[in-house]
Amino acid sequence: KRLRKSSCEYVYHVKVIMSIYEEVEIEDMKYDPVDFSYTYPCPCGDRFRITLEELWDGEDIATCPSCTLRIMVIYEEEDLPELPPDDDEEEALSERLETLKVR
Repeated sequence: KRLRKSSCEYVYHVKVIMSIYEEVEIEDMKYDPVDFSYTYPCPCGDRFRITLEELWDGEDIATCPSCTLRIMVIYEEEDLPELPPDDDEEEALSERLETLKVR
């Protein structure tokens, strides 16, 4: 059983790695602070894209919306910009502040 599991994991790993077009350092990507995403030029003419939230969630694969190519993003989590607060969190904080002001 152990050999089968290892073999299956190996095959899966090889398939994932083989489907990656390129490994790209995050410093080589362009960061857009408006939509909190990183982009990188794709050979098809479009751009690979990955969001800051995806990176914070541990994702490291950026996709191109126009073709099947994907890149692996090389980064350290501590080097990422902070995530913006969720609208729900921001709204809850505003409501809490209003409650405190009333008292």
